[in-house]
Amino acid sequence: MFAPLTPQHQTRRTMALGFGSKTPLSIAMGIALSCTALQVQAANDGQVYNEIPVADAAVEYESDNAQQVVSERLKMPNKSLDRSKLSNSEFVAKQAELFFECTQVQTSAARLACFDKVAEDGETPSYTSTKQSLDLAKTFKSTLSGNPQVVFAEENTTSIVQTNKTDTGLLTNQSDSTESLDTVGLTQREAKVLENVGVTQNDIEKYTPLSLAYDLDKNSERGIWTVRPYRPTYVLPLFYTFDPNLNPGTPSQETESFSSNDIRETELKFQLSLKTKVAEDLFDTNADLWFGYTQESHWQVYNEDNSREFRATDYQPEIFLTQPVAADLPFGGRLRMLGVGAIHHSNGQGDPLSRSWNRAYLMAGAEWGKLSVIPRLWARVNNEDDSSEDNPDIEDYMGYGDVKFLYDLANQQSLSGTLRYNPSTNKGAAQIDYTYPLSENVNGFVQLFQGYGESIIDYNHENTSIGFGIVLNDWKGF
Repeated sequence: MFAPLTPQHQTRRTMALGFGSKTPLSIAMGIALSCTALQVQAANDGQVYNEIPVADAAVEYESDNAQQVVSERLKMPNKSLDRSKLSNSEFVAKQAELFFECTQVQTSAARLACFDKVAEDGETPSYTSTKQSLDLAKTFKSTLSGNPQVVFAEENTTSIVQTNKTDTGLLTNQSDSTESLDTVGLTQREAKVLENVGVTQNDIEKYTPLSLAYDLDKNSERGIWTVRPYRPTYVLPLFYTFDPNLNPGTPSQETESFSSNDIRETELKFQLSLKTKVAEDLFDTNADLWFGYTQESHWQVYNEDNSREFRATDYQPEIFLTQPVAADLPFGGRLRMLGVGAIHHSNGQGDPLSRSWNRAYLMAGAEWGKLSVIPRLWARVNNEDDSSEDNPDIEDYMGYGDVKFLYDLANQQSLSGTLRYNPSTNKGAAQIDYTYPLSENVNGFVQLFQGYGESIIDYNHENTSIGFGIVLNDWKGF
């Protein structure tokens, strides 16, 4: 019935960095930013859809006139499209135009809400399939009753709810919410697109940070095997450690000593973190399989006496499985996700500075309004005997789990962090990250750390540090 159409237009953004003077800071920023270029592209470029259905007609958006088509559409007043006044081909062609406009919105939650609004009448299929959460209470009850079965939630209150439509109208600017669109963080053109389609702030907020990070309500339009943000990707040109670890050692490794000039208090720190979905909707339960990679580096870029060496680099590849669930929690909270994973953590050094360990973990994801929480419990997986381990006592300092949290503040600001604690040794750590917008897709970033394990070489060294810089993706910092 519908003929597929492949649009030829694709919006590309490139970043060019030029440094006239080769100062240490400019060199540091250049290399660190180039490491994150792929992440910025993945985080901010909307996916172009390969097929847009059109009935009996093709509406092509060539690269030389795509902007003109969208611009002319945006000049039109906000009016409902009356299905009764349009032929079938005209009706679907108008939808195709609106779908294309939605691809121009860079913020993930707003872009998905835009797609949903266009596809509300059901004539044009959505490009993001809705996921169904497991009802934990009913599944558990059926198991105890002797009839074990997977029970899905009858109504996912966090999903985009499709309202009943008739053939008399397609897109209206009516909404169950009277809350106006918050244009903070949107360009003037993006705000115009959303207003033209009829997206409200309530539509956008249905996609929570936890939902967007792990595709809990809908599969991302980016699909599988595409690079997406994971942990925040940031550059902290000023990172100050009040008590650097000048004598790193472990019970099984010799202590190596450094002078205060070998390791200075001020350095540059950056983190690159990516993930990709390997497979989706597994086991008929909407479970997803992911691969993630995080690299964190401490660069003594201001230490001109010692060749500006990298002091420490941590590598953390991992694979994990997430399952959307639905369950009520105390104080109005909602359990949204359960997961299981495995992670390798090492620094790639030779003896006596080598540090590494492997863990298997269980995790969950929960929400209380604007507060999102991800607790994890892990167990160490040994791949060598105790006598040859680089750091046999690492659990005494790193504990048996952590809790990550994110709290949305006003005006696109956020407060996030990670907490670890081992009650048997009374050791742990707290990291707090504050994010605030500087410009579109670039946010200021402040990081404060206190405790053990700021990097794996320092797992048994307590210190306090603070850093200032920027975060280079639109993910706020889980």
